[in-house]
Amino acid sequence: MRLIPLRLWLLTILSAALQTLPFPLAGPVPLWRTAFCWIALLPLLSALAGVNKSGEPLTLRQATTLGYLCGFLWYLGNCYWIYQTMYIYGGLDKPIAIGILILFCLYLGLYHALFACLFGCIRRTRFGAQGALLLSPFIWVAVELARARITGFPWDLLGYTQVDNPLLTRLGPITGVYGISFLIVLVNALWLVRIRIKERKYTRQLLTLAGFLIVVTYLYLLRRMEPPTHLPTSSYATLVQENLSVGAEAKNTHETSQQLVESFTRLSIAPPADRCLGIPELPSTRCIHFTADNPASLTSTRPSDLISWPESPAGFRSDDPIFMEHLAALARAAQAPLVIGNLGVVADPASARGVHVYDSATLVAADGAPAGRYDKIHLVPWGEYIPFKNFFFFANKLTAGVGDMDRGTDRTVFQTAGRSYGVFICYESIFGDEIRQFVKNGADVLVNISDDGWYGDTSAAWQHLNMVRMRAIENHRWILRSTNTGVTAAIDPYGRVTVSAPRHIRTALRAGYNFEHDITFYTAHGDLFAYACALITALAAAYSFKRNLN
Repeated sequence: MRLIPLRLWLLTILSAALQTLPFPLAGPVPLWRTAFCWIALLPLLSALAGVNKSGEPLTLRQATTLGYLCGFLWYLGNCYWIYQTMYIYGGLDKPIAIGILILFCLYLGLYHALFACLFGCIRRTRFGAQGALLLSPFIWVAVELARARITGFPWDLLGYTQVDNPLLTRLGPITGVYGISFLIVLVNALWLVRIRIKERKYTRQLLTLAGFLIVVTYLYLLRRMEPPTHLPTSSYATLVQENLSVGAEAKNTHETSQQLVESFTRLSIAPPADRCLGIPELPSTRCIHFTADNPASLTSTRPSDLISWPESPAGFRSDDPIFMEHLAALARAAQAPLVIGNLGVVADPASARGVHVYDSATLVAADGAPAGRYDKIHLVPWGEYIPFKNFFFFANKLTAGVGDMDRGTDRTVFQTAGRSYGVFICYESIFGDEIRQFVKNGADVLVNISDDGWYGDTSAAWQHLNMVRMRAIENHRWILRSTNTGVTAAIDPYGRVTVSAPRHIRTALRAGYNFEHDITFYTAHGDLFAYACALITALAAAYSFKRNLN
């Protein structure tokens, strides 16, 4: 590694820092900071396309080392919240929490190392540095796809940085988030691509004019393609935000299950009129607080068309007859169907513990009758189950707060009152190819219930929100998001937060929404674009490895 110039090390570190900036760091990300994505990979690509101290292209080992360093540092900056989750909410000692964060970054940093290795391999063939740069968008998307398919942690893919860009998000319904990642990497690579143009009369003037026309066209399209400011809504949902403590903090909770149910029921029947018109905690977002002294500003008395309670640590169980009777009474009183986060408990004498326990969403019809249950399919590793349990036999002591959930099998679409709802739970929202299945199966509206209380006041809740917003864009569906501690919100089919509740308070949000019936290309075909990028990358890599061996 001594043959790698100091300049290349510094460029790699700079790239890791720049890759962190376009994502939320503590609160919602300001729009101006998302622009850093257009130069974030530039230093890394420059380093990988550089030469070592011997004046030769970097070896595969040298390129991989630089990529690994960049990936480790990026995950350290982007997912620092894992430390707080493990220490404050998981109850682990600080050294153990730090150790888990470092191991996590060392593990997932391998994906940046894979990108750099493939880039370096292609660069050492007759493709050269310029060919590797032009292929880098394909390589990047292929690696992002691997993050989703191999380790199951596609957190903060590069395309999420542009969730507020109405021109680029038009790619979402076709390519998913991967198409946006592709364009971002392509722009970063083009900064370094050298195109030889034979100098002729007026060449510079023509290039300047072409650049000007590109900018004008972009601004025109941005204005022309901007979605309507306000979308009509035909229905209203009441989204309860329970604001319950989680993990170690929950030990100080003194409310009984009965008191919790009564509190949430009151909010469901009479939600406060307070709300934020956009993403909370952004300076540009206007929040409205109503008081009893201003009765004209109270919400409409029109009944809700849906009431949702989030995934939460309340411990509500589907086999508790008292709890289920409370839900039936609430549905009848509100004259509305309910989507309730709870533990789905199913007796099974043949299993080791006598029951199956699922992280579930239960549907109760407006007449109080149980109408269905969705059991979470994609569980959180180390959070809801221990992977490779026989191998990690020692993990029980390290992860005392880990649940031992069973995995659901069906992507159930709820049918009630002639409407179709697809419900996905917490961690599942980061998997675009899975969420589209609900829409493909007939869901006209998506409901996301989540417990983001485990994140505390870190960047994770805001990162999670942006990924949910991309799911709305990809499938052209309204998403009703009910969370334990925030961000509880309604998201329109263009990924815009139309109304939300402030975080860390117990409240309920009355949100307008609509039903959509179209099927986007992405909904129908999934990650086809990403697989095409993976195929092109595999062919280029196979050719490059063959040439390098020869």
